[in-house]
Amino acid sequence: MRHFDFAPLYRSTIGFDRFAQLLDQATATEDTGYPPYNIERLSENGYRITMAVAGFADDEISVEVKEGKLTVKASKAESENPESAEYLHRGIATRSFERRFQIADHVEVVGADLKDGLLHVELQRNLPERMKPRTIAIGRREDNVVDTPKVEEAQV
Repeated sequence: MRHFDFAPLYRSTIGFDRFAQLLDQATATEDTGYPPYNIERLSENGYRITMAVAGFADDEISVEVKEGKLTVKASKAESENPESAEYLHRGIATRSFERRFQIADHVEVVGADLKDGLLHVELQRNLPERMKPRTIAIGRREDNVVDTPKVEEAQV
């Protein structure tokens, strides 16, 4: 895998530190591919992450959001996975995992559901009013001037 040097980006930008960190993290992660997942765009502001978690119950999976990171962890209970079992073929992976997703500012996790071996995590982007596009009225300069009280000069 290639290694990218983002040092020139750090030297020539101001205020994009978070973006540069995201690039560093994206190129440095080792992806095992387990469990497989999909990321869907449901609407302009709605998203869904679907993960294949066959063999896990809902109490064995945790979904946590902290500081812009969505973390999905799962671990199988020890009693349900005896080492004494003799498998002729073992194709269903039930090993523990932890998968992290970096979520953008103003994106919130609104729910999670486990059905038919698939974990669905619903996300919604909620932009504040100040960040939404708005139309600025164009008027004449005289109309926009606020009357200021006149200060009388003191006589000496």
